Amino acid sequence: MVDDLTDALARTVRVARAEQNLSLVGLAERSGVSRAMIARIERSDVQPTAALLARLSAGLGLTLSELIVRAESEGSRLLRAVDQQVWRDPETGYSRRALSPGTAAALELVDVSLPPGASVHYPADAFRFIDQQIWVTAGTLDFTEGADHHTLEAGDCLQLGEAADCTFANSGSSDCRYLVALAKTSRA
Repeated sequence: MVDDLTDALARTVRVARAEQNLSLVGLAERSGVSRAMIARIERSDVQPTAALLARLSAGLGLTLSELIVRAESEGSRLLRAVDQQVWRDPETGYSRRALSPGTAAALELVDVSLPPGASVHYPADAFRFIDQQIWVTAGTLDFTEGADHHTLEAGDCLQLGEAADCTFANSGSSDCRYLVALAKTSRA
């Protein structure tokens, strides 16, 4: 199912790639996503998964939030609740809502809901230029960061370490909700 946000993401990836004078091959090399898949995403032929978008955003030097916010907003400093579109991963049902306006601020807030039994994996490259904290607001989050495993309950907050492959998983029987606060850093 292709929707307005999928179309907007397609345009955003295409524009970000063009702004950096990257060919499909160049972005494929940077992101580890095949040239054919990038072309399909840019044509809105497929709705990309969270993991795929994370790899593309890292290849473009953007956070996943930046990529989605660029697709969702027009650069206002105010993003009203009714205008905060929800993006849902077609593979896992994971949903994310960018709370931060689409300005070029260094701080971003993201509201995430992870359904029971869902697991989302992100490669280390998705975290290479951000500092990130996770604050669980409901349910239990099983979070694996490289070799470290954390079970986070409602109210727990975790500061992520150095960039590592990460997995967000919900082994509980109800949705896990958490807030992600991230700040871009100068390290790349």
